[in-house]
Amino acid sequence: MMPTNKKKIITVLLTCHNRKFKTYSCLQALSNCAVDDSYEIKIFLVDDGSTDGTSDYIKGKFNNLQIIQGTGSLFWAGGMRTAWKFASENENNTDYYLLLNDDTILFKDSIMTLFSDLKFVNEPKSILIGSTQNPETGMVSYGGHQLLNKLTFKSKMLVPNKKFPQKCELGNANIMLVPKEVYEEIGSLTESYTHGIADFDYTLKALSGGISSYISSSYCGHCVNDHGVNWLNQKSNLKDRIKYLYSPTGLSYKEYLQFIRVHFPLHLPQAFLFLWGKTLFPIIWQLFKK
Repeated sequence: MMPTNKKKIITVLLTCHNRKFKTYSCLQALSNCAVDDSYEIKIFLVDDGSTDGTSDYIKGKFNNLQIIQGTGSLFWAGGMRTAWKFASENENNTDYYLLLNDDTILFKDSIMTLFSDLKFVNEPKSILIGSTQNPETGMVSYGGHQLLNKLTFKSKMLVPNKKFPQKCELGNANIMLVPKEVYEEIGSLTESYTHGIADFDYTLKALSGGISSYISSSYCGHCVNDHGVNWLNQKSNLKDRIKYLYSPTGLSYKEYLQFIRVHFPLHLPQAFLFLWGKTLFPIIWQLFKK
């Protein structure tokens, strides 16, 4: 009897909270992705205490989808760690983990683009970041960042060149392909991060272990960058701005300083001043930023 070829398992990890239509659209785009017969997709989604009926709305509508109920206080990083832990314990045959934000709309060829790029770099133990673009402007919205200066923590967003993947140091996990071998070496997202920052920390953690990250050669999806939108107008009250400073979905003061302390210790005094300057004197900070 001829041996059967084992399919490679792509385990997709997501977390969501109270935006069922976006979550549905994300899963619909994922289900429409072109994947050849040598791959099989399995999906693990953490519904972190949604009260809008997200789980009931998407249940039974997608193949190989498993929904894990969260506590309602996991936020993004906590939800992704929960999904990752559950998937690693219940899907032993995984070959790749694909981290995906539920507000990201994958292009049909995105998954095969990531695997083509992984083959191109010829480093099986590396991370591939799928760059996204704003659907209205066509500009890059999330992806990989090249670090320009460790002292000032200055970086620039890389733009896909449509030719080959480019190496980066900081990566957004809106679309992030992590081979099983990388997970086995460096694990999941760092426990101490609640919401954001965890994806940047992950690619830097990988880099310190000799694992490189690359952005995709072409855009892999649409996503609108909503970080800090209109924060100056919305947080004009000092009490609210201080609350925003400490909020895990805001500036995440303690966790951001921890991130800087671990990866860019020489930048720590400047980071401290920037966070408080932005909070106490937002108009001056806005002018200084320009």
